[in-house]
Amino acid sequence: MHPFLSPDFHVRWSTLTAENIEPDLRHALALARQAIETICAQDPAAATYDSSFLALEKATETLGRGWGRLQHLDSVNDYPAQREALNRMLPEISDFFASIPLNPRLWAALKTVGENPEILTLGPVQQRFVAETLADFRQAGADLPPAEKQRIAEIDAELSQLTQRYSEHVLDATNAWDLVITDETLLAGLPASALAAAAANARAKDLPAPAWRFTLQAPSMLPVMQHLHDDSIRRQMWEASVQVGSQGDHDNSALVWQILELRQEKSAILGHAHFADLTLQRRMAKSGRSALDFTENLHARIHPAFIAEHRQLVHYKAAKTGQPEAPLEPWEFAYWAERQRQENYDFDEEALRPYFPVDGVMSGMFELASKIFGITIRQLDASFVAPGETPPAGSETLPELWHPECSLYEIHDSANGAHLGSFHADWHPREPKRGGAWMNSLHTGGPGEPHLGLICGNMSPPVDGKPALLTHAEVETIFHEFGHLLHGLLSEVPVKSLAGTNVPWDFVELPSQIMENFCWDRQSLDLFARHHESGEPIPDELLSRMLAARNYHSANAFMRQLAFGKLDLELHTRLAAWRGRDLDEMDREILADYRSPFRTESPSMMRRFNHLFSDPTGYAAGYYSYKWAEVLDADAFTRFQAEGILNPDTGRAFRDHILAQGNSAPPDELYRRFMGRDPQLEPLLTRAGLAEPSTA
Repeated sequence: MHPFLSPDFHVRWSTLTAENIEPDLRHALALARQAIETICAQDPAAATYDSSFLALEKATETLGRGWGRLQHLDSVNDYPAQREALNRMLPEISDFFASIPLNPRLWAALKTVGENPEILTLGPVQQRFVAETLADFRQAGADLPPAEKQRIAEIDAELSQLTQRYSEHVLDATNAWDLVITDETLLAGLPASALAAAAANARAKDLPAPAWRFTLQAPSMLPVMQHLHDDSIRRQMWEASVQVGSQGDHDNSALVWQILELRQEKSAILGHAHFADLTLQRRMAKSGRSALDFTENLHARIHPAFIAEHRQLVHYKAAKTGQPEAPLEPWEFAYWAERQRQENYDFDEEALRPYFPVDGVMSGMFELASKIFGITIRQLDASFVAPGETPPAGSETLPELWHPECSLYEIHDSANGAHLGSFHADWHPREPKRGGAWMNSLHTGGPGEPHLGLICGNMSPPVDGKPALLTHAEVETIFHEFGHLLHGLLSEVPVKSLAGTNVPWDFVELPSQIMENFCWDRQSLDLFARHHESGEPIPDELLSRMLAARNYHSANAFMRQLAFGKLDLELHTRLAAWRGRDLDEMDREILADYRSPFRTESPSMMRRFNHLFSDPTGYAAGYYSYKWAEVLDADAFTRFQAEGILNPDTGRAFRDHILAQGNSAPPDELYRRFMGRDPQLEPLLTRAGLAEPSTA
């Protein structure tokens, strides 16, 4: 009847067609509005936890299910009819969700119940749910006068539409550019894997051979920037990439200012000096100032190493070319850095690809997780059915996939066999699919009820019937998203709003980033790094070179993340100081000590910075969270190192104290339960090879 709203655990993706979007979501909106009205209509004095807070939790469940499925399809399979229907529904959906905390009758009911002493008889998780819900409402403006509530609702609706448009511009601009090469001599230096992928891409576009097609998707672009000898082609690709979101119908410049101004206005109405203080008040950082202090402290510690790395690379290029020393161009940096890394460490990352077939990485990662977290994972039979089509005879009972390249898996508890959750994996780029990598939840289960999630990315694709062979960085990305997934699927929190990844943003990256550590240890690598033909593990000599090269240019990688965080926080703490300025000029001023000292200045990242501008909040005022959580993950991993990388007791402790707990307790408390103390900064600097030498 309403396929987007179907309560079936396994989604029938073939039924989720564009023509169903509006009737399904309008039906779900009607159900949600009625559920909210039922809460409001009760006598506040007779209201209970179940009839107020728990009822509110359930009121939007059907709408959230349908809207979540549509947003997911928008990210993996964008097409015109679906995009048009989504954008028609976006204002109504945004208005409804914005109206919930601004509803005075609903707020009165919740406050009455929340202030009742009987709340103290509830369990600690339920009490935290009440406290967090009341805090959510207050932070959203529940105590404001009616006129200001109305303005907050208008701002939220406008932000939803502007950020959706921003995201569409980035996707469309990325897909609008390609580069077709027909002379193979121009591709000297490019690894065989990249050549094969580019040739396959050209064939898929029916281009006459010989032809090699390159795009701005990461698996296509990164090998060119690292390995291709032809400087002019690298420059052409770099110029195209930094202009995404900057030109013509895809220009995001005006949207950036509109989004920033609306966020600032909202913050002021809610009594905060800026958006960072509004957003961070209930995160670990607590304020924009403390997040900036964290960022600037790390910057001061690594800046000397950052500058030294650049000077050293300039010297290296001059020595190799016989030219005078001069600042590098931005399209030269990755190329010369890769040449130097190969020479200094006798290490070419391409030599690792044969050991990282995507299926082998997945199965080995599952084995590792089974050993340390007490779970088992198995792939399910599933079928792809094109949208609107009928499943072939004999496959009607199989779960469906949204694309033929997807896979579906189940996670069970090793001890009792309980079905903890299921998840889809979708790893390769397509034009209708947004860039990057991400995890999301499709269904949050309750006690004894499994969760359903997904992990997606844009990794090196299979070519000519051969397995997809990944770079080590892509393997780290898979482990990262799998860490997020485990946080969602191993949740044991009975209140869905507090379950899984619904934690403060600067804590959410701990489970994902700690998993990346397993990509560097021999014991764990041997579980998933096996040659795709021989099954042999990575040879000791190659592994030694890989580990030796690990921290090559680590200060540059460190600074890149700090620069994104610094730009984000400046925009969301000091908007008045920058208002009306040219985006590129402003970017250069903010990041004067954070930018690489290249000869040619790069245009600002702001026009293509999806993390900040493709969601009403997203990572806005929160990009520092990646580095914040790196402090946590490097420190927490010292316990694994001390007790055994594959120690099931340590893994069980991490599962019990972190993965299973969601937001059922404050994150600093959860961290102390696992580590027995507060986090320390030094393990991160030591891991990155940037710790100050001991004076002892």
